[in-house]
Amino acid sequence: MKFAPILLASAASAHTIFSSLEVNGVNHGVGGGVRIPSYNGPIENVDSNSIACNGAPNPTTPTSKVITVQAGQNVTAIWRYMLSTTGSAPNDIMDISHKGPTMAYLKKVNDATTDSGVGGGWFKIQEDGYNSGVWGTEKVINGQGRHSIRIPSCIAPGQYLLRAEMLALHGAGNYPGAQFYMECAQLNIVGGTGSKSPSTVAFPGAYSGSHPGVKLSIYWPPVTNYQIPGPSVFTC
Repeated sequence: MKFAPILLASAASAHTIFSSLEVNGVNHGVGGGVRIPSYNGPIENVDSNSIACNGAPNPTTPTSKVITVQAGQNVTAIWRYMLSTTGSAPNDIMDISHKGPTMAYLKKVNDATTDSGVGGGWFKIQEDGYNSGVWGTEKVINGQGRHSIRIPSCIAPGQYLLRAEMLALHGAGNYPGAQFYMECAQLNIVGGTGSKSPSTVAFPGAYSGSHPGVKLSIYWPPVTNYQIPGPSVFTC
């Protein structure tokens, strides 16, 4: 195991940012409707207000754009190592050592441009953990940074925050150690039936530092049944 410190040191700065959103094949540009940070580092304290939509120590930039999305369609969160990254190779997304799940949440809000995201109202709409030896983050890293998220068809129309997240577990043997990467996009969801109301959770509050999906070694013993943190995925 003498290689472990070298591995962790080399991966220490291999961060990532949800930098733009693609809808109907149209990318809305870096920071276009997505609250991007000035730094690509993680949040490690699950009790911090920054666990909602990022924030200190990674200040985010407001955006006045609200992206219209049809309920029932897929949108794609685009992840990049830095805001200035133009490529889409694995190293342009996040270091491959950063293994863990991907997740996405929605929160209905009155005004997507001003709501901080902190507090209740969040419900999970996507997750991809560990299946057949492959982590959710690996699929995004090896898939040009594309994180596909389906917007439920049965939710009420209106403005929402979309919280896309990648969780890196390479240092999660102790807490804090797991690295949470998330940003929030501002959506106007149209065409939803409103036939179903999701149960919701709060950020902070949805995650615990002692949860087995947050505090674990992914190296030894081998992971066989990973428990994704947070609530179950809302379905119509």
